[in-house]
Amino acid sequence: MVGILIVSHSPEIARGTKKLAEQMIQEPIPLKAVGGTDDGRLGTNANLIYEALDKMEKEDGIIILTDLGSANMNVQLALEWFSEKEREKFKIANAPLVEGAVLGVVESSLEHNLEEVLQVIESEDILIKNNS
Repeated sequence: MVGILIVSHSPEIARGTKKLAEQMIQEPIPLKAVGGTDDGRLGTNANLIYEALDKMEKEDGIIILTDLGSANMNVQLALEWFSEKEREKFKIANAPLVEGAVLGVVESSLEHNLEEVLQVIESEDILIKNNS
């Protein structure tokens, strides 16, 4: 199954998003959350991101969701520490963190492939529009 890595500047947001996403599926998928710095402050840490990715099952690929630009920058740094062949298994999604995580776990649990899951996560249809 396709794995999902949630990366947030806030440990609480990362854990909460993971917990919400887990509620949407019956069987577990490869799913991890990384938030904050190594000393618990707000921010992101390329080493923590690398460690999470390194421990995840990569056979079917991993989609990475981030909350802000510098999280994306640290993800890209962490990916540099993998071989070129390994990096082919990772995709950074251009999608909202929470909505992307929820849809990602559902699509992965339906055994869709990496590109299919990514396409759904990046779909404009997932954005909730407020008409008030």
